[in-house]
Amino acid sequence: MAKSKHDAIERNVFLMIVLTLLAVSVGGLVEIVPLFFQASTTTAVDEKGDALDVKPYEALRLAGRDIYIREGCYNCHSQMIRPLRAETERYGHYSVAGEFIYDHPFQWGSKRTGPDLARVGARYTDEWQRQHLLDPRSLVPESNMPAFKWLDRPLKMADIGARMEALRVVGVPYTDDEIANAPAAIADKTELDAVVAYLQGLGLALRNVR
Repeated sequence: MAKSKHDAIERNVFLMIVLTLLAVSVGGLVEIVPLFFQASTTTAVDEKGDALDVKPYEALRLAGRDIYIREGCYNCHSQMIRPLRAETERYGHYSVAGEFIYDHPFQWGSKRTGPDLARVGARYTDEWQRQHLLDPRSLVPESNMPAFKWLDRPLKMADIGARMEALRVVGVPYTDDEIANAPAAIADKTELDAVVAYLQGLGLALRNVR
C-alpha cells in the first residue's frame, strides 16, 4: 500500500520541523500584522474609538516601573482586567489595548497570587502604598506578600535619560527637554517613591468608566 503524504511528513523529522515553523509563522503573521494598523492598538483610544488621556511615563514613574519589573512584582500581580462581570465588579472597567501604547513591555500577566493592579492608581493614599510595600501585613493581615523594606533607599538610576531615549526609538513621544530634565526629576528620591508613583498612575484613563 502506498504511503500517504501525511505519513511521509510524520516520518521525516526535518520536513516536519520546517512545515511546523512555516505554519506557525504564517499564522502569527496573519494574527499579528493587522494589529500594527488597527487604531485601538496603536493610539490611545478605547474599544469605542473614544480618545483616552494616556501620557508617557514621566521620569519618576518610569523608574518605578523598572523597579517593579526588577523586583518581579508581575509574578504575582497581573495588570489586565478581563471583560467578565466578576472582574469588572471588583476591579473596574476591563482593560483595553489603547491604555498600554506606551508600555514597553506591558505588564498584563496572568498570575494573580495578589490582586490585579490595573486600576490601583489613586485608589489608596501614597502613605498607604508606602506602608503596604514596607510591611504588607500591617495593613492586610492575611497577605502573603513579602515586605520590600530595601526599597527605602536612594534611587540611583544615572541612565534614566538613556532609558527614555531608547523608548523614544520605539514610539514613546518623549521630548528633548523631558529627557534632559529626567535626572533632576528623580534626584533626592528613593526607590520607594518611584514605585509608589508608578502604582498611583495605573489605570486612570478608564478609572471612572463603567
